[in-house]
Parts: sequence; structure tokens; C-alpha cells
Amino acid sequence: MVESADPISMTQAAAAKLQSLIEEEENERLMLRVYVTGGGCSGFQYGFTFDEEYQEDDTEVIRDGVKLVVDPLSFQYLVGSEVDYQENLEGARFTVTNPNATSTCGCGASFSI
Repeated sequence: MVESADPISMTQAAAAKLQSLIEEEENERLMLRVYVTGGGCSGFQYGFTFDEEYQEDDTEVIRDGVKLVVDPLSFQYLVGSEVDYQENLEGARFTVTNPNATSTCGCGASFSI
């Protein structure tokens, strides 16, 4: 496991929502896994899931006592990104602000490099 707070960051809003979801599930082992897959209208898309297990080569970001993990394949696309949690007219969701993305789709769920 690689620990890092610099290459990928998590906002306080994302950490607070993650903590709330962990408490709701009553499982302190839960972490937010952020990943990138092929697809979406721009070529790549972001994914979010809960995970209880670290993979050996995951990168870990800790904020306010909660953990976000990223696999090495996704990490290369997410370096410099910020994971946030937003509630607005489009709904409530985790989002990624990615400085590596050259274009994004209208909803921000997919991107190209």
C-alpha cells in the first residue's frame, strides 16, 4: 500500500459524507474506492464503490479519519485530482475534478485525456 495525500485529494465535504455513510453501514473498515474505466461519452468514466480490503499496490488518501483508495491503473489518470461530494439540482454524488482531462461530458461523469 502506498500512502499519499498529495497526488489525489479529498475535500472536507467528501470526507464528511464518507464518514456519514460508514456510520450508517456500521462498518469502520469501509473505504471509498475511486476508479477509472473505459466508456462514457468522452472515453473514460469515473466509478465509486465501497471496499473493505486494500490491494497491495493501492494508493491511500486519508482525510478526517476516512480513507479513499485508488488502484495503480486508475491512479495514472487521477494524479492531481480532487474528489468532492456535491448536492445540487442534479442530485447528490461524489465528483472528480481532474486537471488531466482535456474534455468532459455535460454531467462530468466521463472524460478524455
